[in-house]
Amino acid sequence: MDPITATLLMKSLDGLSLRAEANAQNIANAGTPGYRPVRVSFEDALTAAAREGPAALAAVQPSLVPDATFGAGDALRLDLEMADAAATAGRYAALVELLNRHAQISALAVGGSR
Repeated sequence: MDPITATLLMKSLDGLSLRAEANAQNIANAGTPGYRPVRVSFEDALTAAAREGPAALAAVQPSLVPDATFGAGDALRLDLEMADAAATAGRYAALVELLNRHAQISALAVGGSR
């Protein structure tokens, strides 16, 4: 696996991990009056950095930001939060499986079919 791909995968896992934390925070505070949900947006920055090279990619850090689309008096929709949490978990699991398969292939290449 080339260095850019490996860094891209690790940064994606970092962003998805933070997104899972944001989902959990939003779900836990759904009944709190005046709570403003948080979001994590890192895909666009990750895509742009990947085009620039490894140094730019290494500098990308996902962060929590207040949901700009959430207005005063809006109710947090638990169904949408749960759906986003499930999608995030699925993406994370897929990336971990990809890394696992790559490790298996590398182990076979190094050790043969033992």
